[in-house]
Parts: sequence; structure tokens; C-alpha cells
Amino acid sequence: VLGYEFIDTDLVIQHREKRLLREIIADEGNEGFLAIENEVNATLEADKSVIAPGGSAIYGKEAMEHFKEIGTIVYLKLSYEDLAKRLGNLKDLYDERSKLYEQYAEITVDESGRDIQGTILALREQIGM
Repeated sequence: VLGYEFIDTDLVIQHREKRLLREIIADEGNEGFLAIENEVNATLEADKSVIAPGGSAIYGKEAMEHFKEIGTIVYLKLSYEDLAKRLGNLKDLYDERSKLYEQYAEITVDESGRDIQGTILALREQIGM
């Protein structure tokens, strides 16, 4: 809709590491994976792109600062109820990560009660498109 390229950082990590995410975590442990994820995201180069980082990318300070330098961080905020419908009961993780996303985000789009088209329209309004 925006005419931007789409980059899924989980796929970039897998490509650079030549392993699936689950293999990286099995081999390196969670902390090792987070270090790899942070390094890959902190060095990602992109222009006119929507970057979709994995959920744990928010723990990488260098990566989040880099994302802010190369673009605008947008947080598509789901209500906990919507998230629970999609993923099950993850309240502690939601509470922890939502604070970090709000800290780094320059734009927050509340997705509560919106379908994908409504979310896109709200985002376009906020970024002036």
C-alpha cells in the first residue's frame, strides 16, 4: 500500500546465520540468539522499507537506536485482549514488551477495533501520506 519494500528481520537473521531461528536458539541459547539478533538488526541497511523485527528485537538497545536513526519506529499496538485471542495468555510478555515499544516508538497506532485497512489508514494519516 505504501510502495515500500518489506523486510522481515527474522528471515534476514536466518539468511546471515544460515540456520533457522530455532536452530540458532538451540545452538546459542536465548542470550546468544538475542546477541545475534541485536547485531544483525543494528547493522541492517534499508531505504523506503517497512522493517518487521521479531518480537524480541525490542531488547536490543543498539538495534532499536539504529532503527530510529534510519527511519521512523511505528508501534502497532494491540490490546492485550486482541493479542490473547491470537496467541493465548502471554500477559507478562505483553506488559514487558509494550513498555519498551512505547519507549522507542515515534508513532503508535492503536489497532483496537480496527481491521487491517483501518490500521493502514490510521498509519497513513499519522505519517502524513
